[in-house]
Amino acid sequence: MRFSLISLLAFGTLSQAAFNQGAIRAFDRVHPRRYDQKRAAAPVVPEQPAFEKRSKSKFLNKHSEKFVVNGSAIPEVDFDVGESYAGLLPISQDPDEERKLYFWFFPSTNPKAKRDEVVIWLNGGPGCSSLSGLLTENGPFLWQEGTLAPVPNSYSWTNLTNVIWIEQPVGVGYSQGKPNITNEVELGKQFIGFWKNFIETFELKGATTYITGESYAGYYVPYIADAFITANDDDYYKLGGVAINDPIIGDGTLQQQAVIYPYIESWSNLFYLNQSYMNALRWTHQHCGYEKYLEKYATFPPPKESFPVLPDPYADTNPNSNYTCDIFDWAYSAALDSNPCFNIYHITDTCPHAYSQLGIVNQGDYSPPGAKVYFNRTDVKKALNAPTDVTWYQCTPNNVFGFGDPKSNRSDTSLAPAQTDVLKRVIEHTNNTIIGVGRLDFLLPPNGTLFALQNATWNGKKGFQKYPQDKNFWVPFHIDWNGGRMSEEGVVGQWGEERGLTWYEVQLAGHELPGYAAGSGYRVLEKLLGRIKNLGVIENFTTQKGDFQGHPHERDFSVVNPLGLPWGHGFTHA
Repeated sequence: MRFSLISLLAFGTLSQAAFNQGAIRAFDRVHPRRYDQKRAAAPVVPEQPAFEKRSKSKFLNKHSEKFVVNGSAIPEVDFDVGESYAGLLPISQDPDEERKLYFWFFPSTNPKAKRDEVVIWLNGGPGCSSLSGLLTENGPFLWQEGTLAPVPNSYSWTNLTNVIWIEQPVGVGYSQGKPNITNEVELGKQFIGFWKNFIETFELKGATTYITGESYAGYYVPYIADAFITANDDDYYKLGGVAINDPIIGDGTLQQQAVIYPYIESWSNLFYLNQSYMNALRWTHQHCGYEKYLEKYATFPPPKESFPVLPDPYADTNPNSNYTCDIFDWAYSAALDSNPCFNIYHITDTCPHAYSQLGIVNQGDYSPPGAKVYFNRTDVKKALNAPTDVTWYQCTPNNVFGFGDPKSNRSDTSLAPAQTDVLKRVIEHTNNTIIGVGRLDFLLPPNGTLFALQNATWNGKKGFQKYPQDKNFWVPFHIDWNGGRMSEEGVVGQWGEERGLTWYEVQLAGHELPGYAAGSGYRVLEKLLGRIKNLGVIENFTTQKGDFQGHPHERDFSVVNPLGLPWGHGFTHA
């Protein structure tokens, strides 16, 4: 039986027609008594021994010692972040290589973590620094927008395994040298050159590598993983799996423009656009053929034939054109009229804009006069073994696919991974590929990403054969000891899995999913590493016990809550 995608209001939406690279830069409720408990709990900062006393370090050797970071001497951080290493490594074995990538590597704080296992995290852009992911999403310490100071991250991915954040390609962040690539194959070649040097430096031959990321890493991750596979060398490139959230992974027009009207319609109470404008968007959706396109191709299972490529609404060279079919940008403009602080990455945000210590990147980012970008401070650079003569940008103004020329109009010449056999090879090689989205992401709405996957073939079949949201995504109930980093719990979304590919959606997460939904991102990593069977298991985090007495199903629901109702009355439970 074929199931229509467009019949689902809750199903996110594709947005943005021709992919513009510049643009990519009813659930379980919290137990009221536990919420009070969580809010009252004092933050607990894990004790970290001084580095020189860590004689049992698994990664300190004569090659790595020059990269040591003093975890108790990081500016503005008033606690020890633990053992870590940072610096530059070349992209090849050429002794005269001038191109180098910057990394920050944190061994796991979990004594049970495997030494021979490493997770790579990559932010997108193209051209954006992975240090932003470390500092605002999944690193050992966080300094998120609108917060006073850094805090320990209870949901750091280093609780589970060893993690490295890498600034790439050449030209991003602290990385050194002039960019000289034009496509993802060249990017992958440079990356595996860097990775071989990393493996040798930290004596990690034979380690299993998991590659993760978000946004434009929807290109990076599959192509780098494919480079690992092609290298066919388990000493350096043993690939365990990949996970990407909110990725650009297919045709940009399909992923953005074709689905943006249904997305806005499904969130109409939030966007609150007047009926005249909604009528105009609906007319455009129909006039440009998006409605009929979805009716024919957005089905489960998908049609056997390849989806025809939609016209690029940005490719109209007529000087009198008003880009009628660029419905994504028309909708974005309307959203800004309704909400001047509209956040394309997280649609529930309203004014005022929160200050970001990482500087201004996108429209709406706020930085007060005189504010310094954290990673551009000299004291920070020195603490992190970074070059002091580099101006650090969260997203570089230079074109990383245009030889570093900020005026270049060159772009990545590679096709999207789902449009080629690249994604297919990665899924079939690992049978451990996870792709997910936050439903509050306007830039790359859920349906667009899922629709792109419906046009891909892997393990003998095309797309998902049934709608992959038939199971609840469950995050354990737990204590949040750190009031600066709290997590959702209970049923947070849905998921499905077919033929080695897991798909998931999180209801209250935006584009930077691990930053908005800490527990969900953490659970996904547990699944990727094989710590849990799937995203629906009703079990504790593998690194933290729940704060409930016994299993959630065993709690005493006869107790009357502050609303005067028995627990479970008007509430849902997994």
